[in-house]
Amino acid sequence: MTLQESHHIDIPIRAIDARAMKVACSNCNLRELCMPVSLNPHEIERIDTLVASRRKVARGDTLFHNGEKFTNLYAIRSGFFKTSVATEDGRGQVTGFQMAGEIIGLDGIVSDHHTCDAVALEDAEVCLMPFERIEELSREVVALQSHVHKIMSREIVRENSVMLLLGSMRAEERLAAFLLNLVQRLHARGFSSSELVLRMTREEIGSYLGLKLETVSRTFSHFVEQGLVEVKQRYVRIIDTDALKLIVNQSSCQ
Repeated sequence: MTLQESHHIDIPIRAIDARAMKVACSNCNLRELCMPVSLNPHEIERIDTLVASRRKVARGDTLFHNGEKFTNLYAIRSGFFKTSVATEDGRGQVTGFQMAGEIIGLDGIVSDHHTCDAVALEDAEVCLMPFERIEELSREVVALQSHVHKIMSREIVRENSVMLLLGSMRAEERLAAFLLNLVQRLHARGFSSSELVLRMTREEIGSYLGLKLETVSRTFSHFVEQGLVEVKQRYVRIIDTDALKLIVNQSSCQ
């Protein structure tokens, strides 16, 4: 499983920036998370040309809007995003949370228009990768085509997992699965395997998990009372990982 209108903030590319861009992928410490591995030097050089520019997105600003024409995929260099769609009554429904090392914008491939809003939950920076360029390079670098397919497949699996989460799990199971998934993804990026700072609000967590704000808060409190987690505002420390896993596994065994 795998979590406001504004103008884009474009960063002008100077000559010195262009040289930095050339090695953006090959020297990026997140490269193995968002780009193919085991490439030869020529393929790495070709992949480096994918990054057209970088864009800084301030907290609360929107990277792309629902209905906006799709032109780029975005590799998140730093920061945290949420994607959301508007429900029939005008409320926002959170559909996912994305962090550094992940690719965002895949929703636009199907219809050439984005189907959700992507909003920064903290100051962020992304690499813009024109999709036409990705398709062109995929014909030259087979590993890139395979990698894009894997990313798309991962999104399908994630969406199926969320559907299962919302359809069959109780509140405790949903929140336990969410926390375990989040800390696992952060750990893959070099962070702690048991501590995290939530970039999203409890209301946003509830929107993603299909729970009311009160239910999210009550479930957090229940976890604290059981000695499973420690919570101080947005700081969360998982004390008993195995117990959280047991809560999630109980659902799959039912």
